[in-house]
Amino acid sequence: MKTHHHFIKAIALGILATCPLVQAAEDSKPSVLELRTSSWLFNSAQAAHSTLTAQAPQAEFAAPANTNDGFTIKLTADLKKFDADKTILDVPGVLSVRLRKHSPSDRNRQNYPAFKMPDGSVPVLEANLTLHSAEHPKWQGMTIGIPLALLKQPEGKHDIVLNFSGVRWTMVVDGQLLDNDFPFGYPTWAEKNTWKLDAEFVSKAEIFLPAIKPEEKLAKTGETAPVQYWTPHGHNNWVGDVVAFFHQGRYHVFYLFDRRHHASKFGQGAHYFEHISTTDFKTWTEHEAATPLEEQWECIGTGAPFVFKDKFCIGYGLHTTRVYPQEKTSLPAQWEYLKKNGVTGEFKFEITPGFPAGSTYAISGDGVSSFKKSRLAFHPCENPSVYTDPNGKLRLLANFHSKGIWESESVNGGWRCTSPEFPPGGDCTFFFRWGKFDYIIGGFKDLWSKPADAPDSKYESVVAKGLDFYDGSNVPAITEINGGRFVMAAWIPIRGWGGPLLIRELIQFNDGRIGSKWMKEVTPQTGTPKTLATSLTETTTYPTGGASFMLSFDVHPTEAGKGRFGVVFLPEADERASGELQIRLNDKRAQFAPGSLSVFAFPQKSLREGNMPHAVRNYSIENLIGVDGSFTVRVIVKNSEKMGGALVDAEIAGQRTMMSYREELTVKKILFRMEGVELKNVQIAPLKE
Repeated sequence: MKTHHHFIKAIALGILATCPLVQAAEDSKPSVLELRTSSWLFNSAQAAHSTLTAQAPQAEFAAPANTNDGFTIKLTADLKKFDADKTILDVPGVLSVRLRKHSPSDRNRQNYPAFKMPDGSVPVLEANLTLHSAEHPKWQGMTIGIPLALLKQPEGKHDIVLNFSGVRWTMVVDGQLLDNDFPFGYPTWAEKNTWKLDAEFVSKAEIFLPAIKPEEKLAKTGETAPVQYWTPHGHNNWVGDVVAFFHQGRYHVFYLFDRRHHASKFGQGAHYFEHISTTDFKTWTEHEAATPLEEQWECIGTGAPFVFKDKFCIGYGLHTTRVYPQEKTSLPAQWEYLKKNGVTGEFKFEITPGFPAGSTYAISGDGVSSFKKSRLAFHPCENPSVYTDPNGKLRLLANFHSKGIWESESVNGGWRCTSPEFPPGGDCTFFFRWGKFDYIIGGFKDLWSKPADAPDSKYESVVAKGLDFYDGSNVPAITEINGGRFVMAAWIPIRGWGGPLLIRELIQFNDGRIGSKWMKEVTPQTGTPKTLATSLTETTTYPTGGASFMLSFDVHPTEAGKGRFGVVFLPEADERASGELQIRLNDKRAQFAPGSLSVFAFPQKSLREGNMPHAVRNYSIENLIGVDGSFTVRVIVKNSEKMGGALVDAEIAGQRTMMSYREELTVKKILFRMEGVELKNVQIAPLKE
């Protein structure tokens, strides 16, 4: 076994950049998302209901006339180092604001260690609100907060606003919305309320009753971020279920905005669709939210964008049964109508008994964004996938509490079932036609196909044949774009539900099988590559020179279709948290597995064999394509303090991809191990952040 601590040999040979695969990413224009950057202003003509100062740190105030109207608290704080937990503002029985030292190893719920101080500590600012409701008496404490290292200047004066609107519980610091949650219930105020501040940290506090409605002020020039592996800015913000659509030359990605890995709203998720788009896959625009939450009962689930009567729409589900039992929603009325009439009805929110639930949609006002909710339910399923098929029929794939294929002449009801048992109604199915084949992909683990001219009864499971293209992607959405290309957008789970955005380009073969590759437009840029070795035939270890990089090499089997090799991604010391990418030519498999300093990893199961690639940890993919002779492998390792580990994204022979998340891994070394295989042109290049 050889170990190389420097690139002395490569430099001495003058080898800097010979691999065009790495160089291409460096030469291309970066793909960036232009973020919607804004400040939130809480200006009001109304006088404060009560005010505290350093000179008068305690006072009484009367209860609000209407609890449902919410409240706003403004604080002028002087944040500084503290030795023990400090309550800096307290309204007994209603809310408390505190400074607390958080464990650097505890990422549960809030993911505070995403932003650490230079000494590795994680001081946090938190506001805890106590809520009450008859429906869920145990849903009480709702905490929002930030790691102080998230602030550009953690210490010093800061303007803090805590705003409870009834729908949102929000923390804004220096005009930036840094955390929120979505309440259920309301605080209980005493007839007379005593509140107080800690003058060491707060010089002034004001409470406004009712809540101030904030004004959003957009910045003239926003920040930008790479779109591949993107997560919304902040410590606990993630991309959830993705739906995509190509309309009038523009590719749209709608994603369920997630905080806390589905733990918001007391674990019910409280998701809603945010929206980004692009016309060239190089410059992306972040739009305003497509379906913001506006009521306490709202919990939005996956749907699908579609066009109906020249109107660009997004359909989605209302998961109201997460917060109210079904009998208190409009679902009984919808199911009764379907049973009686054989088709679904149109149920307008304002006149239908019960809290709205089931399938609904929003309509774009300008054909790009500016969506307005229809405020009607058209089907009792809670994850609707509406589309117009290639023959012009308006169709729906019913998911979650329903199943099958449905057809209608209008979105607003009249849906009749044409295929009662297929698809089986799991999570988030999407239809697409590609050439001579139709496909339905289903959420985390299902894929079916049939000849385009065959009836729906001829769909067959691609997964059962081991020919699927699941690569760690969760709830993938497939869209045809210009040039006859097909793009897949999805998300990757990081320690729970929600994570970074992932985009792939798909490849179709003559028999209808689909493979995947990195989409060139969104592949991260790299710096100057370095050659690690011109040839490797024995176990060798190299330092990476950085935690985020692109690795590329050519694979040359000694005998065609035989041999194996492993690439182990290692931390600084030992093999804990390491991961191995292994490719076996004998059975045409690739896998991610725990890494070892001494031996190849044990074989992992595939999706067909019962494994869960969507967990993005240890799994295998079968029936590799393009590996009968020599081929190229590219790997991106993306390290992130926010993710608390590393993404390892592999492209094999330009025809299959697979992704793994390695928790707590910061890659410092790479170990190559091989049997019956020679690796050539082994190169590494740092990612440009």
